[in-house]
Amino acid sequence: MSLLSQPVPPSLRESPRLSADPEHMRTAMGRFPSGVAAICAIVDGRPVGMVVSSFSAGVSHSPPMVMFSVQNSSSTWPQLSAAARLGVSVLGSDQSEACLQLASRSRDRFEGLSLAASDQGAVLLDGATMWLECEVVSTTPAGDHQIIVMQVHGMGADPDRAPLVYHERRFHSLHAIGGR
Repeated sequence: MSLLSQPVPPSLRESPRLSADPEHMRTAMGRFPSGVAAICAIVDGRPVGMVVSSFSAGVSHSPPMVMFSVQNSSSTWPQLSAAARLGVSVLGSDQSEACLQLASRSRDRFEGLSLAASDQGAVLLDGATMWLECEVVSTTPAGDHQIIVMQVHGMGADPDRAPLVYHERRFHSLHAIGGR
């Protein structure tokens, strides 16, 4: 018996109509949990940064590469894209307020935050669960976004800090449910 001849599970029979509408896409993709990363650098002598929930690690292990996507309408990305190196700070579960501050358009994004900058200008946030110093190696147009691929030149992690998780347009913390 083939998979296609099996009865349709109730969850699929009762699912809403499939659609590629942009608002439906945002709602559907909200069901997929993701980490939250701050992408920051020193530009013209001051820190510049933004937050992304599209960060993906492990694009390549040799050489080490990561990626994220950014909206074409971003006013921050054109500034960051000129930086020699970018800092990626994967935010910790206790950094939801810092995340909102870094995403703000109406206040100083870095006020009161503890930062460190590399010699190459990558800005890293204290309290993150993972830090990377990266260099952009490619930018690919993708609809209303750009996909940014970066080579990792250095990294560190805090194994005792849980990541901040974004799911259904809200922040959550990650908790193990068993196993190892």
